[in-house]
Amino acid sequence: MKEDVSDCWRNQPLPGEGNRTYTKEQLLGVQRIKRCKNYYEILGIESNATDEEVKKAYRKLALKFHPDKNCAPGATEAFKAIGTAFAILSNPEKRLQYDLFGDEEEPVYSNLPKHYNYYREFEADITPEEIFNMFFGGHFPTGNVHMFSNVSADPPCYPSRTRNERTWTQEEEEEESQPQNTYSAFVQLLPVFIIIIVSVVTQLMATNPPYSLFFKSTVGHTFVRETQNFQVPYYVDKHFEHNYNGEALELLEKQIEKEYIDYVQTNCRKEKQQKSELSNMATLYRDERLKQKAESLTLENCEKLSNIIEIQRSR
Repeated sequence: MKEDVSDCWRNQPLPGEGNRTYTKEQLLGVQRIKRCKNYYEILGIESNATDEEVKKAYRKLALKFHPDKNCAPGATEAFKAIGTAFAILSNPEKRLQYDLFGDEEEPVYSNLPKHYNYYREFEADITPEEIFNMFFGGHFPTGNVHMFSNVSADPPCYPSRTRNERTWTQEEEEEESQPQNTYSAFVQLLPVFIIIIVSVVTQLMATNPPYSLFFKSTVGHTFVRETQNFQVPYYVDKHFEHNYNGEALELLEKQIEKEYIDYVQTNCRKEKQQKSELSNMATLYRDERLKQKAESLTLENCEKLSNIIEIQRSR
């Protein structure tokens, strides 16, 4: 009789190997995801695919690579990559930005083939697990609920094979388990030590600025003032008035106002983007919780920017 190897929960491992197995087909599927160069390739769709095609492709792959169904090495990371691809391509604004500029993050190792780093921390306000739960009602269709955190570790599992076969990952695991010697560990940590030393030396040599937009007791910026033009609050030390007055004070406050406007503009864009992303997700999945969260977000920095514009117009 042929042994059914389509589901890792149904395969019986060899004695001493654990309680989960995977097939070679599942491992090859994970390796295919890792070789993908863009989000469209991960989902297996064309760049002009419709929203319905994106959803259909995600549904098929999410079931195939969910850790409850696929326990091959890297399956958890592949599942996250699929969720990330869907989160980007199902959001009209993010999809347009991705089509125009691609993924802004570049691989760390320049001597390796150029691939996108799909396995970084999930950037959106919704995780791959939440996306999966929205599609399948909070649990895997087989009834096995597998809770896992947003980390790269896979659950322990083993390839489905006969008794006289040797696992193709055994040699790799043995190499990874060998302890590193002291010298190699020092060489790996040397760049970190250099960065820390340079940072400390730079801080010791740098002079403290005469002001700060925020309260900083460590450098003595504890006295609050306001600029003459836009009433921008800033903090100075107790010797500030002796060093800055007249034209010098006027030039400094112009610099303060420019820095403050740049700061609130940047944060205003972030607030609008976050609110827009949540609203789009709430509309896409008809999720009342996300809708309420989007409506409750306040655009504080955008309000500050509006106040500055009103002051400027009134003059």
